Amino acid sequence: MSQRKRCVVVMYDTLCRHFLPGYGNEWVNAPNFERLAKRSVQFDNFYVGSMPCMPARREMHTGRYNFLHRSWGPLEPFDDSMPAILHSNAIHSHKVTDHQHYWEDGGATYHQRYTTFDLVRGQEGDKWIGDVEKLRDESYGAERWPENQQTAFQRQDNINREDMDRAELQPQHRTFSSGLEFLERNKNADRWYLQIETFDPHEPFFTQKEFQQLYPHEYDGPPFDWPPYREVREDDQTVEHIRYLYAALITFCDQQLGRVLDAFDRYDLWADTMLLVNTDHGFLMGEHDWWAKVVTPFFQEIAHIPFWAYDPRYPDCVDVRRSALTQTIDLAPTILDYFDITLPEDMQGHRLTERLLSDQSVREAGLYGVMGGQVNVTDGRFVYMRAPVTVDNTPLFEYTLMPTHMNKMFSPKELQQWEKVEGFSFMNGCQVMQIPSRTLRPLLSLETPMGRGRMTTLLFDVETDPGQLSPVGDLVVEARMIKLMLLEMARNECPSEQYVRLGLPEPQRLKVGHGDECVELPSDEEISAACVLNTEAGHRGVQYGGKGVPFMPFPKQFDQSHFPDNLRLRPDYPF
Repeated sequence: MSQRKRCVVVMYDTLCRHFLPGYGNEWVNAPNFERLAKRSVQFDNFYVGSMPCMPARREMHTGRYNFLHRSWGPLEPFDDSMPAILHSNAIHSHKVTDHQHYWEDGGATYHQRYTTFDLVRGQEGDKWIGDVEKLRDESYGAERWPENQQTAFQRQDNINREDMDRAELQPQHRTFSSGLEFLERNKNADRWYLQIETFDPHEPFFTQKEFQQLYPHEYDGPPFDWPPYREVREDDQTVEHIRYLYAALITFCDQQLGRVLDAFDRYDLWADTMLLVNTDHGFLMGEHDWWAKVVTPFFQEIAHIPFWAYDPRYPDCVDVRRSALTQTIDLAPTILDYFDITLPEDMQGHRLTERLLSDQSVREAGLYGVMGGQVNVTDGRFVYMRAPVTVDNTPLFEYTLMPTHMNKMFSPKELQQWEKVEGFSFMNGCQVMQIPSRTLRPLLSLETPMGRGRMTTLLFDVETDPGQLSPVGDLVVEARMIKLMLLEMARNECPSEQYVRLGLPEPQRLKVGHGDECVELPSDEEISAACVLNTEAGHRGVQYGGKGVPFMPFPKQFDQSHFPDNLRLRPDYPF
């Protein structure tokens, strides 16, 4: 076997597991995802860590959870960055992406960690094409937006779309073309890492008619391809319409994945090139009566995500499935280990090499969530969502040297409240800013639609109830899940105030490290006292948390037995 080592990561945004054929879907046209599964190991128990976009990408760089210490923001000066570590070890790292959050204030330090990079413009309101009159015209494109969503952001998206009348002009297609150009240029070179990262199938669910025609359905409402982040107020026809638009975008994603697989076949990259295909999170398409993510509980449709891995050192390890509990924080250790690089001590994730060969477990539990939201833990069967115990969701602080939100700096008012504190061990001796967090406080009231089920403590058995329609009130299981949650929080050096916010006893840190020997858990009596499923709040969780429509409730309605010729690339297109 060749001694060369290269790695390609194909990363999507908002790729829902339950819309993919390899994960049980029977009606979405995605033959290349099925083709990928035949050439790789498919992971059945892969979960998010930190949500949403940039927190997940920080985990891909650092191999540790983000959401207990900070919300959305750039890489920190003290962070270990996987692509930067590759570069310092003479491995060329290259990124091509159309994910516009990288060139906002809150993502500005990520792409600079790569040796080289290419940024493709035009996704989701990206400040790209400057059309002054249209941007100033508040009525421009208003027919596309329900309620009062006709903002400059949406107008910019309309302007961008005017330059995308063919699939080849959409940012995703251009992103994959750029990535394949790098691959073509460097197919004979050794020791490189390529990340092809697209914003799709993130909303808005925009594709050309040739893809949408694969999913015929009745819809007589206004243009609607960008669901809001709230509870569902639309009728069933509109919900179905959104799902079919999303499916069309999945088919477009599938087509682009096929181009990568074709390149692997054409140049026999299977002999010496690792291939990883992942996403940051899923999305609610009306399930549980919710749209979107972040403002909702992290139901399985959001948190339980697809993942595939191929390692050329084990060419026969393909067309198999693994059920070991794995997470996004495992990607950086896996990639660094593949290139024979010693892992930084601060990385919490596990290399997945052994998981390719067997179902050997790497962890007893996985933690996930968003800053200021429920803290969630799963052991692969049960999912426990722990809510804050007070309506004001405090105390809660950000710990950072890069005080930046998604698309703007922290305000002077926010910065007037910061205090200098000693950093945590993974901050490499830095003192940091401790800033009161504003995250998610307005969403807690159970008296509002947004609050119902949003901030209640919930326990689900996802083995018997994969759609999470029926919360359970088992106090024995709750105590065990609390113990797992506390252990994982302590391993991450969780700030003390998070335990107060959640009404949990704080473990004692005995020494720096991630092993069980580094943590002393509270007594069983203290943990039992923290159980809430038998309280009034717990009963509200059972009442509200299971409401919603079933898991993918509509059947296959049309023939999708083949990938239509009209979706194939033009014969003269080079990649």
